[in-house]
Amino acid sequence: MRSFAEIGAAVVGTGFIGAVHVEALRRLGVQVHGVVGSTRERAAARAVEIGLPQAYGSFQAMLDDPRVDVVHVTSPNHLHHEHSRAALRAGKHVVCEKPLAMTPAESADLLQIAEHSGLVHATNFNLRFYPVVQHVHGMVREGALGEVRLVSGHYLQDWLLLDTDWNWRLEPELGGVLRAVSDIGSHWMDLTTFLTGKRIVAVMADLATFIKKRRQPSGPMETFATGRGVKTVERDISTEDCATILLRYEDGTRGAVTVSQISAGRKNSLLFEVDGSTSAVGWNSERPDELWIGHRGRPNELLLRDPAILNEEGRRAASLPGGHAEGFADTFRALYAAVYRAVSAGKPSEGYPTFADGHDEMLVCDAVARSHREQRWVEVERAVRSAAR
Repeated sequence: MRSFAEIGAAVVGTGFIGAVHVEALRRLGVQVHGVVGSTRERAAARAVEIGLPQAYGSFQAMLDDPRVDVVHVTSPNHLHHEHSRAALRAGKHVVCEKPLAMTPAESADLLQIAEHSGLVHATNFNLRFYPVVQHVHGMVREGALGEVRLVSGHYLQDWLLLDTDWNWRLEPELGGVLRAVSDIGSHWMDLTTFLTGKRIVAVMADLATFIKKRRQPSGPMETFATGRGVKTVERDISTEDCATILLRYEDGTRGAVTVSQISAGRKNSLLFEVDGSTSAVGWNSERPDELWIGHRGRPNELLLRDPAILNEEGRRAASLPGGHAEGFADTFRALYAAVYRAVSAGKPSEGYPTFADGHDEMLVCDAVARSHREQRWVEVERAVRSAAR
């Protein structure tokens, strides 16, 4: 097995999340040989600006680099299928941001290619890797909550609250027909699927677009940027600002989630509660080291993250002693540690979300879109063929 320092990587995309990938890989000791941007000039400027590795002249130049074993795809959504497919065909292991593709047919295509390749493939559902979340997964698996009955919560942000807020995710041709649900709701639904060990089988969704016209800046805008372009043009908006979704999981578990990118004051609040027949747990991403544990006949508990008291799954994801907060960026490190152990071994393994998880979330999101469009409960269709290629 190779050490992480002997494995080479490259990152496609130089925006906010691409930089997070680079930093996490550096912390693991993985050699990041370069980045790929929308243009060579923009990528080179961005690399200098925030200390990224050198910029490749093109995506193909990155694929042709024999030092690169793993490609991280953080490009806009409409390029995920193209970039991941090309990287797999070039014999590279792939970590792809969610959503895995623009349509279930495209994600099925990627899954088929990835599984036949024998290469390591991962979907970047990093939120599974908060140590406390991993601890909850172990609690549910061990029956500490009894029979899981209800899952509820929200994922709220405010970065698109104003009509002058803009990002490429607002454009369906770049981000897809769903926006808030695909961008952050998918994280919540994947996370609760992971925690309960039960897939979502049916949905009832209500989507709303409150800001029907926005002012698009004349120049590019980075995700979460607060600056305003000097010149703007009015654009019609069709993707949802928020959503409320009822969920049915396997074995009859019920769920409900609210998703919003227009909730003032909520910067990145993912909250879930899992109610079982004997106990319950609740967690908020903005207080990531705390876990509320609810009981009926005795005092409730507040568990503070400490590797000394977490279960085995929680300890595996933790990298700092108790009292030293672990946050968003640390989840990437923990995810990639699991992925790169598989890369080191030279074959896919367990312990991280794969393209199968990314494809399944595409099927759930497709059901959400159909449910809103048809105004009814819709079952998740899992027999989706890959695109003919």
